[in-house]
Amino acid sequence: MERAGGGWQRRPRAQQEMVYGLRPIMEALEAGRELERIILREGLTPSDELSTLHRIARQRGIPVQYVPPMWFGRLGSRNHQGMVAYLSPIEYQDLSEIIISTFERGEVPLLVVADGITDVHNIGAIARTAECVGAHALIVPSRGSAQLGADALKTSAGALSHIAVCRVGSIAQTVQQLQANGVRVLAASEKGATVHTRMDLTGPLALVLGDEYEGVSTEVLRAADGTLKVPIHGSVGSLNVSVAAGIILYEAERQRNQKV
Repeated sequence: MERAGGGWQRRPRAQQEMVYGLRPIMEALEAGRELERIILREGLTPSDELSTLHRIARQRGIPVQYVPPMWFGRLGSRNHQGMVAYLSPIEYQDLSEIIISTFERGEVPLLVVADGITDVHNIGAIARTAECVGAHALIVPSRGSAQLGADALKTSAGALSHIAVCRVGSIAQTVQQLQANGVRVLAASEKGATVHTRMDLTGPLALVLGDEYEGVSTEVLRAADGTLKVPIHGSVGSLNVSVAAGIILYEAERQRNQKV
């Protein structure tokens, strides 16, 4: 929200390119375009084409959401056929390739995992810090996370165009994948076992950050190799997640520079 003329008005959303109708959406998929999500009208008649759309979206980790018919009223007279797709400004990368290429270059992986962070400004700020500190990738779930559209790109000050972004189906399974590839997974939590400055952050590392209200999911906390916290001495009980991310990531950067 922004203050204007003595009152408050909603900050305009950044525009995001959209594709309308089944055939254009299928053509975008066949052309390899990245889609952020697909919106379908409730009550659509089942068809082979619709089944194919679902199958491709599932294979590529693209969220599909059904909404009431009234949602499409905002689109005016466009021939949408009850189907709309948001084109993503982000080109998603394969996590396995990121890990392999990082090790092949002789670098020590530093990855940031966003576990259910739904605020677009937080995810944008985290991406900005991660890119500035030299992290190799930002990992986000395909569902239950802020949309990485034009607003997130703007909030990140363009960082989302420079840092590798990996979209995964399950954060818990991704934790296991990271561990199997020699990457230590640490989860940030208010109840973390170790203060961040006392934790060794110099090796291959994936830092998991959770939503401010829910935190890192219980499943991921259990799967992680450890938990860490940023000490708080004031009356306010918690930090903004993007602030906590910056504190921990720059501590990792400090430790790594000392080790060189």
